[in-house]
Amino acid sequence: QTNEYSTQKSIRIPQPSFPFRRRNQNHPSKAAEMTPQPHAVCLPYPAQGHIAPMLSVARLLHARGFHVTFVNSEYNHARLVRTRGTAAMAGGAGFRFATIPDGMQGPSDGVDDDVTQDIPSLCKSTTETCLGPFRRLLAELNAAGDRPPVTCVVSDLIMGFSMDAAKELGLPYVQLWTASAVSYLGYRHYRLLIDRGIAPLKRAYRISIKHIPTYTHCDLSALAIIFSNLYVHAWAIDIKQLTDGYLDMLVEDVPGLRSMRLRDFPTFIRSMDPDEFMVGYAIKETERAAGASAVILNTFGDLEGEAVEAMEALLGNGDSKPKVYTVGPLTLLAPSSTSSTISNLSLWKEQEECLQWLQGKEPASVVYVNFGSIVVMTNEQLVEFAWGLANSGRHFMWVIRRDLVRGDAAVLPPEFLAETAERGLMASWCPQQEVLNHPAVGAFLTHSGWNSTLESMCGGVPVISWPFFADQQTNCRYQCNEWGVGMEIDSNVQREAVAGLITELMDGEKGKQMRKRAEEWREKAIMAAKPGGSTYGNFDELWSGMYSSCPRMVNQTTHTVLRWINTTWGTERWRCKITVFLKMCLLLKDGYQ
Repeated sequence: QTNEYSTQKSIRIPQPSFPFRRRNQNHPSKAAEMTPQPHAVCLPYPAQGHIAPMLSVARLLHARGFHVTFVNSEYNHARLVRTRGTAAMAGGAGFRFATIPDGMQGPSDGVDDDVTQDIPSLCKSTTETCLGPFRRLLAELNAAGDRPPVTCVVSDLIMGFSMDAAKELGLPYVQLWTASAVSYLGYRHYRLLIDRGIAPLKRAYRISIKHIPTYTHCDLSALAIIFSNLYVHAWAIDIKQLTDGYLDMLVEDVPGLRSMRLRDFPTFIRSMDPDEFMVGYAIKETERAAGASAVILNTFGDLEGEAVEAMEALLGNGDSKPKVYTVGPLTLLAPSSTSSTISNLSLWKEQEECLQWLQGKEPASVVYVNFGSIVVMTNEQLVEFAWGLANSGRHFMWVIRRDLVRGDAAVLPPEFLAETAERGLMASWCPQQEVLNHPAVGAFLTHSGWNSTLESMCGGVPVISWPFFADQQTNCRYQCNEWGVGMEIDSNVQREAVAGLITELMDGEKGKQMRKRAEEWREKAIMAAKPGGSTYGNFDELWSGMYSSCPRMVNQTTHTVLRWINTTWGTERWRCKITVFLKMCLLLKDGYQ
């Protein structure tokens, strides 16, 4: 097959189901002969923790014969050009990069052009502005003559606007949930928390009666009536100052989740605003997944089978509901690649000296510290972590992003730097998967993002968890209480606690048990990703379904008319129904069901 698709008799088919059925499906040799190369458009949410697993999916499809167009935001593409180089981001044979704007206003002075964008603002912006540019991109790809027409869209689940564009063109639409299955349930059950009156959270008021302070949760109007003849001093407290007892409230009978406290749900629910955007966004995006052709998860059955079953039940009943495929850990399943660009898309430049520094260190002697791509903290918290590492007496490798400290540069005490110069390495970013698989690493101080959680399991490394926001709370809960691989550090971080947990994890009996459990999960993950394993088989089934949905060639006249419809009407939403109707008429003429 050549790359001159402009002269071939091929075009995508309006396709509402997955996989699409053909009349000649009982004649595989004939079908294969008439089927052009499939073309998957992969659309990640524009953040490092979402780009990485989507890239793994794209690599897997590319290795199995798909042409891939990988779509980054313009902001992130510019960052990738700086870290990878212009030539690298040009792509390779059968693997191209494309961009759409994210709707966010970029920095005017360029000073902050390498920092993580505000997540709620980015979610709102992509939802409101990205559908039009994505529609136009699909039309441009179909009109191009140097690649096959688009046959399916693989989108991040929280980029659900793309479902509209795919369905308008009749394309199979596959969603990737890049987080854990338990965190999907945590978001999906926001509605349950609202229905039970647990959310939005109530304001707390302090009541002073004869100088005896008490605390209660009730409406201010009710207080005014009850204490109309008494001195009442009331004010709403900040959500972060809610008593631990309130957030530790057990939320029972949550389908698919075990022994969840309110604090264990993704953090956006901790709002007193009934119109909190992120709560509505999470509900909308997780519920909209029921309209996908298939949903793929970066997890494996032994780890989250119960949660996956609950997720499948929530996605609907009957033949119309999407099939859920567990294909993780993707880092184990994804093939090795000769192209460094296709194998890695890091928004920060990785320091290869990290791996060199680990050479020669004793097995399980190094504490690896990385709070991911989004977490921010105060400089006071940074200093507490620093002295906790120093007081532990251990070798450590600490990744400190330029934007790790909120609103300022990270400043470590000179005394700390002097004391730890011989046993500590500070880096701005590193190849984390390789670091966690190095035998010298014995503990991981982490934020419990899902990629980090899976990579630590694949490396057999137990963790100390300091969750920051979103699904990290849920992952931490399961790491520490269900999977037996971690210890949680209090959000109000203290150096004594940091040093104590490091010592316990590296030397204590609990640490030994957790290391053994982490090794067991490592073996299970490896077995799942091997031929014959559940993950390997699930991806094989997913790929087969996606490939069988690839349209066959149609005659040249139909091809020409359909391409004219794509380029002339394909991007106008109000003409979508007419467009699909005309296409179906032409395709029925050529023998489709």
